[in-house]
Amino acid sequence: MPKSEGNPKPETRNPKPAAQPSHFGARSLGLQISDSSPILLAGVGNELLTDDGIGMHVIRQLEKQPIPGVTLIPIGTDVLRGLPFLEAARRVLLIDAVHGGQPPGTVYVFDSSDCGPRTPRHSLHSMGLREALRMLSPACAPPIMTVIGVEPASLSYGMALSPLVQAALPQVVALARQTVWAWMRDEMTPVPLTARAELKTA
Repeated sequence: MPKSEGNPKPETRNPKPAAQPSHFGARSLGLQISDSSPILLAGVGNELLTDDGIGMHVIRQLEKQPIPGVTLIPIGTDVLRGLPFLEAARRVLLIDAVHGGQPPGTVYVFDSSDCGPRTPRHSLHSMGLREALRMLSPACAPPIMTVIGVEPASLSYGMALSPLVQAALPQVVALARQTVWAWMRDEMTPVPLTARAELKTA
C-alpha cells in the first residue's frame, strides 16, 4: 500500500498589491515620480529624427536635477506608455518640436488646445496624445496641457540636435523649470497664457 502523505500543507501566497500603472511604468522606466503631485512634464518626439527629439533631450537634462513634486516621463512616440500618466495628471507640460513659421531655434509656449494643422503653431505630437486620451479614456477629464515647443531646423535621420536647436536647449530646460515651479506656487491655479512667449535664441 502506498504511504500516506498526510494532509498537504496549504499553499501560502503573498497577496498581490493593487495595480498602480503609473508607478509601475515609472519604475520600469527609471522615472522620478511623486505620489502627491498631479504635475506631469513629458518629452515627446522621435529621437532618431534630429530636432524632432528635442523633448527627449530636455527630459534627459531635467533628470540630472529632478524637480521635487513633478513626474518626468520621456514618452517619445509611444503614446500608450504615456496614457496612465496623463490620466493621473491635472497639469501637463509637453516639450515638443513645433512648426510655427519662425526661424529655427525659436521657442514657443502655448495651450495644446490652441494648436493644430490650421493654426499658426503646430505641435508635432501633442494632438496625438490628446486624441488618444479622448478615445481610450473617454470618462477621464483631460488635464490642462501646455506646450513648450522649439522650431526645428532639421527632421532628418540622426540622434544629435541641429546646432540652432542645441543652442536653444538650455533655455527650454530653464523655461520648463520656471513653468512648473509657477504652477506649484499658484497651487495648481491656471497659468495665464495670454503672454505666450516666442523667445528667439541668438
